[in-house]
Amino acid sequence: MELMKRNIHMDCQKCKASTQITMEGDINISDSRPDAHKLIMDKGNLDIEEVKVSDDHVNVKGKLCFQVLYLTEEEKRDMAGMDGNIPFEEQIYMEGVRSGDDVLLEWDIEDLTVGLINSRKLSVQALVMLCATCEELCDEETAVDLSCDEPVEYRKKTLDIAAMVMRKKDIFRVKEEVEIPGSFPNIFSLIWWDISPVNVEFKMLADKIAVQGEIKAFFLYRGEGEEERICHYETTLPFSGSVDCMGAEEGMIPEIRYVAEVKEAQARPDFDGEERVITFELCLNLDICAYEEEQLSLLSDVYGVVKEISVSEREANFRKLFAKCSGKTKISEHFKVEEGAKIGKILHSSAKLQISDKEIVENGIEISGAIHLHVLYENMAEESYGMIKESIPFDYVLEADGISEHCVFTLSGDVEQMAVSVIDSDEIDVKCVLFFRTNIYRKWTEKIVEQVTATELDGEKMSALPGIAVYIP
Repeated sequence: MELMKRNIHMDCQKCKASTQITMEGDINISDSRPDAHKLIMDKGNLDIEEVKVSDDHVNVKGKLCFQVLYLTEEEKRDMAGMDGNIPFEEQIYMEGVRSGDDVLLEWDIEDLTVGLINSRKLSVQALVMLCATCEELCDEETAVDLSCDEPVEYRKKTLDIAAMVMRKKDIFRVKEEVEIPGSFPNIFSLIWWDISPVNVEFKMLADKIAVQGEIKAFFLYRGEGEEERICHYETTLPFSGSVDCMGAEEGMIPEIRYVAEVKEAQARPDFDGEERVITFELCLNLDICAYEEEQLSLLSDVYGVVKEISVSEREANFRKLFAKCSGKTKISEHFKVEEGAKIGKILHSSAKLQISDKEIVENGIEISGAIHLHVLYENMAEESYGMIKESIPFDYVLEADGISEHCVFTLSGDVEQMAVSVIDSDEIDVKCVLFFRTNIYRKWTEKIVEQVTATELDGEKMSALPGIAVYIP
């Protein structure tokens, strides 16, 4: 008597750990840059160079990369930009992880503060959250049929499950170029840029993954000419493409997380030899996981006809797709500029969505966090530039009927739309539309047949049985 078994791939979280680290350093402004009078804008990114796993520890090595935009000390308040980095190395204690395990590292810059020590030196402080997760592939060896020479009766049970079919990492690259409109002057030098992907979507196809979305790009540059006036240009670029992925099939459920990294933007000549084109490369570092929905017919019980059959069972973990949910919410707020400033025109605005907490509530997922805003404007009071840096807290319940504590989910969010308008010379109005989506899975345990043993019938036991036995399938 032989059990015919099949391996079902399931992912399970082996261990998880997080730590909060503080980075700080004093950075000198390079000799090629003018003296700084006032800081206007800053942004930061984490460049992870190495994740080394050993027993019960994960060693992370990388650097905090930052960019700063500032007003110069010249009589005519010009703008200049600079960048720098602070290297770091951190060890995360992670009980249960072993050398050779695959660890996913996620990070978030919770706070970045750049101050001006003097005209040639900056102080940079950052609060960074590192979260390491070790997930492993668990094979559930499930009995799906029985092969034997003896006459037996058996039952089967059909389950709807979502089985993991792949787990890998890859990089999706987008190379783009932006041509400055004819009404703008030629580019003398780039001062600042802000390039970010939005509304990124993934779809599983035959042996590849389709990727599409939009790139929001803002460029601040010094124009050619005697005045070398400061110019700005903003645009939105659609992009699409695919990543080769052997084994992928249409209809699979993608669970893909990405971290965007922008290679340095630079100006180049157009066909007429004039500096009017800006080129850049955007890299999406992908962590790819895909599930496939299927019906599994498993052996649930076996009964002997001419022999005694004993069945040993064990519990196995399964999951199935419960629901795909998405939702939007609107938030708005008013902000005032610093005392003495006067808004002439909004040059650029950006927003970062930070989710601080998410938990299952009755018929939904409660999401809380904040939108971190940066608004660059012309300051008419000083004929220079100013910055509004504020946060808007939010609390939203994404509806998911029937969700329970037995469910797990993956959540992604984005600032889908943002509008900034000037109410008065010292006040702005900000309206944002936040978009959230999630795949919800229900997890449960099921008893499965592990072993079947046949033995000769016990005469005494048989004599004690009734004269008639009825089997109802």
